Amino acid sequence: MADKPERWRRAWVIGASSGIGRETALKLAPLCGEVIVSARSAGKLQELESLADNITSIPLDVTDAASVKTAAKKIGVGSNCPDLVLISSGLWKQVRIPGLDPADFKASMDVNFNGVIEVLSAVLPPMADRQSGHVAIFASVAGYRGLPNSAAYSPTKAALINLAESIKPQLDAMGVTISVVNPGFVDTPMTSVNKFPMPFLMEPEEAAEIIVDGLHKRKYEIAFPRRLAWPLKFTRAMPNAVYFWLVRKLVLRK
Repeated sequence: MADKPERWRRAWVIGASSGIGRETALKLAPLCGEVIVSARSAGKLQELESLADNITSIPLDVTDAASVKTAAKKIGVGSNCPDLVLISSGLWKQVRIPGLDPADFKASMDVNFNGVIEVLSAVLPPMADRQSGHVAIFASVAGYRGLPNSAAYSPTKAALINLAESIKPQLDAMGVTISVVNPGFVDTPMTSVNKFPMPFLMEPEEAAEIIVDGLHKRKYEIAFPRRLAWPLKFTRAMPNAVYFWLVRKLVLRK
């Protein structure tokens, strides 16, 4: 990636304290004039900031509207909006039926979906005004169809995929690019709690490489790894009876 010319003047990576967000910020650093990194953990952001001269850290909490607005003001979104904004904040809570804790569902929606809306509400108006900019929202291949034990997570990612589909035509007309990133299993702190086998598990550095390459190409969807993403995407077209039969045979088998 380092041999590619600088493409973005300013990039803003939200959810950059660990995992895919952190590695993507590091991949972007040689390709941008400035990379602004945000998350709740100020300490981890400062550590990331020390790894490149052009990385600047500004903590925020995507579930707090005032926090997002304060960070956007510090960055100067109104007058100097970043030309690339990545929203990778995410929360994974495993749900086991029949036990359902409404708090898990609310927290998942607040971080994974409503947090994205808070950021979009800050950056889309100035991007539309200048008729340029690129926004990438991080969903998941888990958003293609509902998966066992993911009742709090999959719906939030499906909502993000649907959101991107809903706003893309209008953003295109305004000169603003939107990408939706749909990763499979990546070895991050979020997935480290999983007790089940994770097929085609990837390292975050490899995931970041794929993401940055897709952003360079202005892809609408950046889904990986293909060996997992494409079969799961295919299940969207399956008759329900076939899909649920496969889940019982391949996922729920003992």
